[in-house]
Amino acid sequence: MAGKVFLVGAGPGDARLITVKGLQCIEQADVVVYDRLANPSLLKHMKRGADKIYVGKRPDRHTMKQEEINQLLVDLALEGKTVVRLKGGDPTIFGRVGEEAGLLRKHSIPFEIVPGVTASIAVPAYAGIPVTHRDLASSLSIITGHESPDKLDHSIKWDKVTNATGTLIFMMGVAKIGYISRQLMEHGRSPETPVALVRWGTRAEQETLTGTLADIEDKVAAANFQPPAVIVVGEAVLQREELRWAEELPLFGRRVLVTRARSQSSQLVRRIEELGGEPYECPVIETVMPVSEETLQHSRQVLSALGEYDWVFFTSVNGVEFFFRHLQQSGVDIRLLYRARIAAVGPATRAALAERGIVTEELPERFQAEGLAELLGEEWESGQKALLPRGNLARSWLPEALRGKGLEVTEMVTYDTVVPEENDDELISLLEEDSIHIITFTSSSTVTNLIAMLKRMGLSDPASVLNRSAIACIGPITAKTAESCGLRVTVTAEESTIDSLVEELCRLNHKT
Repeated sequence: MAGKVFLVGAGPGDARLITVKGLQCIEQADVVVYDRLANPSLLKHMKRGADKIYVGKRPDRHTMKQEEINQLLVDLALEGKTVVRLKGGDPTIFGRVGEEAGLLRKHSIPFEIVPGVTASIAVPAYAGIPVTHRDLASSLSIITGHESPDKLDHSIKWDKVTNATGTLIFMMGVAKIGYISRQLMEHGRSPETPVALVRWGTRAEQETLTGTLADIEDKVAAANFQPPAVIVVGEAVLQREELRWAEELPLFGRRVLVTRARSQSSQLVRRIEELGGEPYECPVIETVMPVSEETLQHSRQVLSALGEYDWVFFTSVNGVEFFFRHLQQSGVDIRLLYRARIAAVGPATRAALAERGIVTEELPERFQAEGLAELLGEEWESGQKALLPRGNLARSWLPEALRGKGLEVTEMVTYDTVVPEENDDELISLLEEDSIHIITFTSSSTVTNLIAMLKRMGLSDPASVLNRSAIACIGPITAKTAESCGLRVTVTAEESTIDSLVEELCRLNHKT
């Protein structure tokens, strides 16, 4: 039985601009066929085990001819797979979707066309150029600029197009900008007509070049301005000086690698996006229930004696989440801890406990285990029993410090920390192309795991590649680990919090 093909518009580049339906298609796909204009971050929404096939076109070569792409979609669907053909922008705007859909229909393969936010409008908007304006332009035309001059003359009626609408949008016409400008001037547009070229609009590489029909060719040559870009011709371009907004955001132009646990990157990613940066998520930590039967048996023994503890110290959100999973699986009532004092390291850990109705001891000034011991050191008594739910790779400082104060400490391994198994070829490409501008580390494990992943993926000397980017660490302990691995730390957050780390990222971008 044949599968189904979804012809999906990925939007102009910013991964957040894909439609809800487009994202749902990616999540359910067995295979995604994509090109270079689709943000690779979207592929991280694919389900485990799904395949991805790159068929994108570059200026210097074609990875796969259009006819081959058409046939590929047919072949995959005939295997019974759910296929997403992911295209930059909107698939119906010079996306050749008609050819792909036509062949699918000939083979009786069901398909859907899922519109996307077209780059022809979104890219100018990110450069502060509304393509229509009540006083400047009440209409627009979208024109291909990618063909040779002969084909352009055949497909474009210059005498009619030139003055047909207030704004003219040329897609993919950087290499033909001189020819396009001359044709417009010859057919009645003033040489002083404003022109803007917006390269990689909505992405970290966004760059805008402005001029007039008379001088834009020379400006493009002088700046070595390269495709892909959207060309905007018309008085609407004048709005840019007043309405530019994306470029004024503090992290504009920066692609930030977020190395966190798979389930914990959302806060940092959201803050980077809000400030105009482009986060690239690379889960380097995966937390799972322990697999060792010995560890699980020990956890059950600990939980059976839960009412004996005077203190419980939670040092991470994962520690909280997995502790409650163990409670649920063991059928143990949390009320057995009624007499225990519960302390948390860091605001995120405290919030995770508050969500479960547990009020913790006052937070330490420094969100590290050392600060916790300093704050509570006068409040415990020798011989009291303390429980430490934590991961298998947790540092030994806190339990040693607590034992030094005379407490009887029981460490409960609630989760194992492992390195994710999947490879990320796109990350390797971004690093080698110097397209990752800042790398963030939020724990020592993120440092060691990223290096281990990169070695597994074929980089013999990960440190030399990572050092080509600025490196930001959430605190001195993480920074020390990074330096011990041969990394040159650029900035370290004053406090071990996401907000403090983000503040350092903004300062760093302002300096550069």
